[in-house]
This record gives sequence, C-alpha cells and structure tokens, in this order.
Amino acid sequence: MKETYKYTYKTPKEFSNIIMNSDGEYLTGLWFENSRDSNKHIIECEEKELEIFRETSKWLNLYFSGKLPDFTPKYKIKNLTTFRQEVIDIMNSIPYGSVVTYNDISKIITKKRGIKRMSSQAVGGAVGWNPICIIIPCHRVVGTNGSLTGYGGGIKNKVALLEHEKIDMSKYFIPKRGTAL
Repeated sequence: MKETYKYTYKTPKEFSNIIMNSDGEYLTGLWFENSRDSNKHIIECEEKELEIFRETSKWLNLYFSGKLPDFTPKYKIKNLTTFRQEVIDIMNSIPYGSVVTYNDISKIITKKRGIKRMSSQAVGGAVGWNPICIIIPCHRVVGTNGSLTGYGGGIKNKVALLEHEKIDMSKYFIPKRGTAL
C-alpha cells in the first residue's frame, strides 16, 4: 500500500483553506479544512511538497483568479463504483458558471440506462461521496427546489464557489436544517 501525503493550500479569504491528499503520484483527495468532508480523508500523514500538489495548486490559482484552467491534475479515486463514475462524469460535464439538480443527474442516468426511475437520494449519496471537490465540481449540484443542500465542504464554501462562478444566487436558498449545514 502506498504512503499518503498531504498539503495545505491557502485560499482567498472568503473560503476555508483546502487540504490535499496524494499517494505520491496522483491527487487522491481535495477538501475544505475543518469541513465535515474531513472525516473521509487521511489527515494524520506527512506534509510534503509533491509535483501533484504543485500542479493542483496551479489549477486552484487559475480557478480562484477567475480563469478556467485548461488542464486537470491527474487524480485517482479509490472505491469507485460504476454508478459513482457515472455521477462523476456528469459532474465533470457541468460547465463553469452553471448548476444542475440531483434530479437532472438522475434523469440523465435513467435515460442512459433505459430505466424508468432513479432515486435523487442515490445521486445525492454519490455526489456527496466525491473525494475531490472543486476539480470534480460537486458544488454545482443543487436541490430541485433551489435548496443549496448536500455540500460536505460547508454551505459557506458552496455559496462562495457559486458566487465566484457568477451564479445568480437569487434563485437559491440555504436550508434551515439538513445535510448542507
């Protein structure tokens, strides 16, 4: 089994800092510091300067400066099922500055698979399982009713990411309770 390393990326002030994990070659995790997503990652490991961390930091620098990165850092996702891969592929197709709903994703999958129904909750579970935030843009998935629900990186960061991408936030709301908080 490969060693796991971490690196802390300093974000602009409206965001929490970002922690990265790597197996030494691939990015294996990217999440906001002190978010509930932290429990999915290896935090107690060696902090190390790695090429993949430099490449990911370059991607994040471009993103946070308002530019669209023209490359994707190489990542590897453990425990990837066919369903999770389908959901990740759909999230990766959501353009910068756009959002889709959990229901939209379930409709894409039902059409592709030729089935009648797919649970939006199952899609929510796969979106929430995503170990590499921002680069795999799970922040661009919202509730059908406009709820900014289901972001493991914290609602503050989800709102800041959507505002950064110039999303019209008047259509969305923060739920009073639920999985986003």
